[in-house]
Amino acid sequence: MTEQKEVGKAKKLWTSALRTVKGDTTQTLVENFTAEMTMVVEGLCEDQAKIRSRMDDLQSREDRDRQSLDSDIRSVENMLREQQEASDQRLRTIEGRLDVIEKSLNKKEKIKKRLFGGNLIGQLIILAAIVCGAWVIVTIVNKL
Repeated sequence: MTEQKEVGKAKKLWTSALRTVKGDTTQTLVENFTAEMTMVVEGLCEDQAKIRSRMDDLQSREDRDRQSLDSDIRSVENMLREQQEASDQRLRTIEGRLDVIEKSLNKKEKIKKRLFGGNLIGQLIILAAIVCGAWVIVTIVNKL
């Protein structure tokens, strides 16, 4: 009989343990778990909404920055183009002036070569013209 009592006690203990796990407390545990999971999911949804909002803000800021940068780049390109055109115009003006100066120098060199050329006859003619001019001037001064 003690054996039956011990088996009865073990059976009673087993059914009590099963009731604890399966019984009213299981329903409470499931409800608690569901409530906690609902809170977690709601928190995750809120976090995800905040992240999406932050991403939208960052994307709009990036778009504004990109547009501003593109605008700045276009302004700099226009400014450089204008400066390049002005520099080209100044360079053309300077080249024109240099051409005029070179032509003038070439003409002067040609005249110099004609007047004071390497030939002796040209130099003698110029010297004779100077002497004759001086004689004419002295004669006119003496007569006055």
